Amino acid sequence: MADRVTIKDVAREAGVSVTTVDRAINGRAKVRPETIRRISEAAHRIGYHGTGLFQGRLNESLPELRLGFVLLKQSQEFYKNFAREIERAVSERSDIRGQAVIRYASSQSPSEFAELLSELGASCDSIAGVAVNDPKLDRVVQDLKDKDVPVFSMLNDFAQGIRSCYVGMNNMKIGRQAAWLITKTVHEPGKLAIFVGGNRWHGHDLREVGFRSFVRETGRGFQVLDTLVNLETRQLTYEATLDLIHRHPDLKGIYVAGGGMEGAIAALREVHSEPKVALVVNELTAESRAALIDGYATMVISTPLAKVCDDVVDMMVKTSLHGEDGVFGQLFLDPVLILPEIV
Repeated sequence: MADRVTIKDVAREAGVSVTTVDRAINGRAKVRPETIRRISEAAHRIGYHGTGLFQGRLNESLPELRLGFVLLKQSQEFYKNFAREIERAVSERSDIRGQAVIRYASSQSPSEFAELLSELGASCDSIAGVAVNDPKLDRVVQDLKDKDVPVFSMLNDFAQGIRSCYVGMNNMKIGRQAAWLITKTVHEPGKLAIFVGGNRWHGHDLREVGFRSFVRETGRGFQVLDTLVNLETRQLTYEATLDLIHRHPDLKGIYVAGGGMEGAIAALREVHSEPKVALVVNELTAESRAALIDGYATMVISTPLAKVCDDVVDMMVKTSLHGEDGVFGQLFLDPVLILPEIV
């Protein structure tokens, strides 16, 4: 039978003294987290029976952080996926004992967003959120900043000049990409429609500007109709899409710049037995995937949620531990463009 691995073997493998290994096991004196981690890895490599002891000491030595998050629509598939990615990104950190505290806004009310941010600020070390643009949020974010609680904006850039960093896509480019696809795949010019969630979503405004500017630059005779506000709801989008189809026989394309795409998909399926209108939507869900497969959606522009969460959690941790507040600005991530042939 092979000799049993001892702490002397662990010390030799880790390049430290036996005394240091003993301290790491028993906590008789403080050992740096980096050293405990090296000992733990060495113990695992050579099969030391007490590997779990080192991991326990390592966990005890890590700083504890509460990271707060504000999302929307808890029942919506996209935000369910968002929450899962946040929890994963926090749990996978090896440099902290992190807890993700997630709250959901039930409306687009600035007061509700402000209240949620304030609530999280009372117990969290750092906050990130998807929220509307409004002076009420500017005041809350400034107050949190004064209390050394940094705030990060995700997907929609609110509290500009006050928040620590925006993490998300370049929304102007997203709008241009949607317009590019529609104008390149539709062979005859006609009417184009665009839906935004509401006037308080800066990201939606930028997508609209990008969409309109690209269509204008093509010079191919497409006309973008007046922008429709759907409050990111399925029913409003459904009713408005039916109205568009009936009032504009030459409707060639629709871009849903925010939520509510399910309503547009349902309306197009109801009126047309086969796809006739190019539709670009955001986020891959069960319904948008089915629409791509059936041809009722032309392209899905998807947020790289895992990357968003990894990057924003990394910034939140670094800012909380090292005081790097205010050094970031904007971090633009590349979208995932999904076409019918690759769904």
